[in-house]
Amino acid sequence: MINIEYKYDPTINEKIDLLKKRISENHSKITNKNGLGSEFLGWLDLPKYYKDSSEFNEIIKAGDQIKKDSQVLVVIGIGGSYLGAKAGYEMFKNPFKTNGVEVIFAGHQLSSKYLNNLTEYLMTKDFSINVISKSGTTTEPAISFRILKNLLEEKYKDKAYQRIYATTDEKKGALHNLSIENKYKTFVVPDNIGGRFSVLTAVGLLPLYVGGININDVLDGALEALNDFSTDDVYKNPAYYYAVIRYLLYKSGKKVEILANYEPEMAYFSEWWKQLFGESEGKDLQGLFVSSVNFTTDLHSMGQYIQEGERILFETVIKVKDHSSDLLIPKVENDIDELNYLAGKKLSYINNTALEATLIAHEDGQVPNIKINLDEISHKSFGYLVYFFELSCAMSAYLLNVNPFNQPGVEAYKKKMFNLLGKKGY
Repeated sequence: MINIEYKYDPTINEKIDLLKKRISENHSKITNKNGLGSEFLGWLDLPKYYKDSSEFNEIIKAGDQIKKDSQVLVVIGIGGSYLGAKAGYEMFKNPFKTNGVEVIFAGHQLSSKYLNNLTEYLMTKDFSINVISKSGTTTEPAISFRILKNLLEEKYKDKAYQRIYATTDEKKGALHNLSIENKYKTFVVPDNIGGRFSVLTAVGLLPLYVGGININDVLDGALEALNDFSTDDVYKNPAYYYAVIRYLLYKSGKKVEILANYEPEMAYFSEWWKQLFGESEGKDLQGLFVSSVNFTTDLHSMGQYIQEGERILFETVIKVKDHSSDLLIPKVENDIDELNYLAGKKLSYINNTALEATLIAHEDGQVPNIKINLDEISHKSFGYLVYFFELSCAMSAYLLNVNPFNQPGVEAYKKKMFNLLGKKGY
């Protein structure tokens, strides 16, 4: 379903061969779960069993109930508690249709304007809430939940609790306790899976299912990836091959990795990818700065810097081979826009030609490119791609000798904010 192309450096295999021992050692740390942060490797085997779990069946039941009684599901979360689900939802929703339940994401910022507009919108809708928080005290989602829960209670009175679904810690925490007290339907944020790796748990699967995505296919794709990437042979494991190339580029002096896609439906997948790698590797004064662009749109803005700015970056490009729908360029009698030379050609062909031309131009401008060839955009390939990047990220971070699964730096701004807001203990 995925293969990697990297042609910029003809000596790349020689450099990779020098790392084979470390790759094998890191593979052992991952698979045997005895490396840095190994207590958070629960995502590694998840595709093997999750479809057969009682929680998976409960996700289906809860999702069906939401579809039955709600026009809107508001997903309240921040970071890994919403980015994965948002990535999948945006990848498959038709931007010009409103069939089924609308999924809206809140609690990921502190904008009063946004929350005001959202509450006004929900006043005329039947809605449910899926609040996602391990602790229940993270500022952004906790504030949104307090406000939207109040709206829900005003609207549905003593039946409001039936429309609240909490995805939280199994045994402790403010949200867990509130859920028990108020009889909310609950799902578990696993102790052994960190937020940005939790897409394939209830954290991501409940919103995805309500949004019309076949979560059976998503998990089937992840399981296929797990089986495909089980070897420590870097030349037979695209997840490791990608991780090692980006590591070598970093060690050669590149400081920025740009994820480029040529399909607008992939834009939010890039946002999840940025969190995955940025939060996993940016430690101990190490790590690539990860960014993203949406081509061909951004070729008319950031394209200039990529082509001729500082040579500190490289690109990872996702190329989709198969397109489920296409358009032919029509021929017109008066060729005033001078496009008749494209008449009869598919729009996907022109888009792919732009991709290949851009690769050539950027590599001529000394911007290395890693190309990820993806067979198709489907529910199954979404699960496959998620697992691919999760495993790549684990290997990549271990090559840097950093813990991929913690995020100590995230706490710094929180402490300063709590101090300025006057919270006790800060």
